[in-house]
Amino acid sequence: MNKHTAEYGLAKDQIKGLLERYQITATRQRLEIAQYMLQRPQHLSAEKILEGVNQDGHRVSRATVYNTMGLFASKGLVREVLIDRERVFYDSNNSAHHHIYNLDTGDLHDVDGSALDISHLPGLADDLKVVDMDLIIRVSKHQEK
Repeated sequence: MNKHTAEYGLAKDQIKGLLERYQITATRQRLEIAQYMLQRPQHLSAEKILEGVNQDGHRVSRATVYNTMGLFASKGLVREVLIDRERVFYDSNNSAHHHIYNLDTGDLHDVDGSALDISHLPGLADDLKVVDMDLIIRVSKHQEK
């Protein structure tokens, strides 16, 4: 899987090269979406991406944003973080890490993957090994029912 180093705020020609490394055809809309998404480390919903890209003066449809972000996630350019059935964030940091999601505020924050040591999983067969792991820790000041 391709992994890009944490380079943000890239110029359009650099974004085009990044898309090409991930075998993504660099259409105008994909370039605009990638440039907005990869301007800094961030977690954005498709709606926020749509709003941000169009606020910058571009015209991209909702369907294009959803399809493009699905493509970016499937190619490994960004990470898809599924909080629940109704909340999906796209993470511009595709390195190995986990997340803390605040149920009260809706904020999502990175947790360094090396900060948590999960070396033994009960019930895992001896011939299996952990290949990848996405951990979301949900926190709240209020006790959930």
